[in-house]
Amino acid sequence: MATKKFSWITLASIAAAVVAIALIAVKNLDAKPQTALLNVSYDPTRELYRDINTAFTARYEKDHGRHVEIKQSHGGSSRQARLAATGEIAPDVVTLGLPSDVEVLHKRGQIAAGWAARLPNQSRPYYSTIVFVVRKGNPRHIEDWPDLIKPGIEVITPDPKSSGNGKLTALAAWGAIVTRGGSESAAIEYLKALYDHAPFLVQAARAAGVAFAVEKIGDVHLAWENEALREVAESGGELQIVYPPVSILAEPTVAWVDANVERNGHAPLARAYLEYLFSDEAQNIVARNGYRPFNPRIPRAHAERLPELKLFAITAIARDWNDAQTRFFADNGIIDTVYRPKPR
Repeated sequence: MATKKFSWITLASIAAAVVAIALIAVKNLDAKPQTALLNVSYDPTRELYRDINTAFTARYEKDHGRHVEIKQSHGGSSRQARLAATGEIAPDVVTLGLPSDVEVLHKRGQIAAGWAARLPNQSRPYYSTIVFVVRKGNPRHIEDWPDLIKPGIEVITPDPKSSGNGKLTALAAWGAIVTRGGSESAAIEYLKALYDHAPFLVQAARAAGVAFAVEKIGDVHLAWENEALREVAESGGELQIVYPPVSILAEPTVAWVDANVERNGHAPLARAYLEYLFSDEAQNIVARNGYRPFNPRIPRAHAERLPELKLFAITAIARDWNDAQTRFFADNGIIDTVYRPKPR
């Protein structure tokens, strides 16, 4: 009798264990993301999209009862655009440094015509600019663009052929001359001198920041404002930001990639993800990460960290971003006449 009772107890225990294991397995299976979205972005947005993705996936699960995962790819903005255009990477969405980088995918037929009008503010959820990062106390007295070409100054900036940061630096430098009364020939000479002062030109913004802030190479780093804020915060007081009297209005731009999302069925999620960038919740995350939100109400809460700036629009130096890409960065454009590649 004891043996029989023991057998029933044992069988019941085993059955209960099997049920428990099955429930755990079902729970774990349910906890796995059901959809993975790939966001191909430019180099300095790693921290921004880490925070954005955490907030978005939590909200999406709450609203839709569905787990999603956002995967990231980062690199020089123009290089990322080329990789996406040639199919070496297959993004669901792109969040790139310049409108002209997104336009590369449109020209390849991967993004539909009229793509910029599909989201608010011509698909530009935040803006930024190029500023100077210098050593503590600004020992080389760098305050304005002409100071960058003083004798002995070493300038750290990425390659304008591969990096959005590099392109914007070139455009900001050009505009700093011509928007203050200088001629185009003077701007060309200035750009030549600027690249002469660069010991090397790395492919992407983050590598330039590491060279300056971590390896301590150079006297000044020409950086995205958000990168400058991050570098200074992490430097323990060894670095500081200098805001030049004038710089460029940088307009990072986003889009879903029609060809890819239609093929993999991610179109609704991709649209929801990019629309989220324009929400108040996301706009505050944007500001906390050192970008300037498109929503004018949000920057007021971050005014101490994001001071008012004098920025010129791309139309001050070109018809639009596509014209700037052709005029400055296409083969045999202005940049090809003033610089040579300087790989590290």
